[in-house]
Amino acid sequence: MTLLEFLTYHFSFKKTNHTIEDIIAYIGLEKATNKYICNFSSGMKQRVKLAQAIFADAPILLLDEPCTNLDKDGIDLYHKMIQDFCNEKIIIVASNDPNEYSFCKHKINILDFKRNQ
Repeated sequence: MTLLEFLTYHFSFKKTNHTIEDIIAYIGLEKATNKYICNFSSGMKQRVKLAQAIFADAPILLLDEPCTNLDKDGIDLYHKMIQDFCNEKIIIVASNDPNEYSFCKHKINILDFKRNQ
């Protein structure tokens, strides 16, 4: 599927308050609109995955290592997307990288709950 086909399909069953064209522009992939996703770099694919999650009109956002395969510009985009579109969402980030969850108000360290054996 092309990027346009994929996002059109995805958001046909996930509600969003944005147009597909606006989402593609926001994540900086306008030139790849009609390219097949299988030919994307890993960073481009990660931007698409983040767009799927963040632009979905859902009250909870679950992210697992969201900056994997992103360069500095991609990481900056991730933080901007969180700031611009997630103020009304509960966000749960699973990560060992503080840069991926630095915006979180509450942090849970799983190791604090590990039983001593």
